[in-house]
Amino acid sequence: MKLLIIAVGHKMPAWVSEGFAEYTRRMPREARIELIEIKPEKRAGGKTTEQVHEAERSRIEAALPANCERVALDERGKDWSTLELADGVKNWMRGGRDVAFVIGGADGLHPDLKRRADRLWSLSRLTLPHGMVRVVLAEQLYRAMTLIQNHPYHRE
Repeated sequence: MKLLIIAVGHKMPAWVSEGFAEYTRRMPREARIELIEIKPEKRAGGKTTEQVHEAERSRIEAALPANCERVALDERGKDWSTLELADGVKNWMRGGRDVAFVIGGADGLHPDLKRRADRLWSLSRLTLPHGMVRVVLAEQLYRAMTLIQNHPYHRE
């Protein structure tokens, strides 16, 4: 099973790349994390939010593998505990489908992407920088795997 992180944005600061790489390096073979960066739409020429959303939606959909579980990250999504995430990862592993976690751009995700997602997940009710979301998501996926494997990284 692959855990895909499809994120609008590129040219992240070094601390984002280093933090993300640290957690992806720790992941076991059976649950590798793969990052797919989507070029953000430029706001030049007075483009509306709807136009930006539409352009980014097209790029995201082109990057999504067929038949994958789609998890859209949105501050209005459902809050999951780490234990709930671990249960979800366990179920996804049993199902054998790849899972794509979709992180929108500065204007968020197109409403159709959120509607068509299998799950809408909120990492936090706070608005977080997109680079930080990548690092937090990678760490939580690693933490979920350590729970599944009874590794002492996570403590209750």
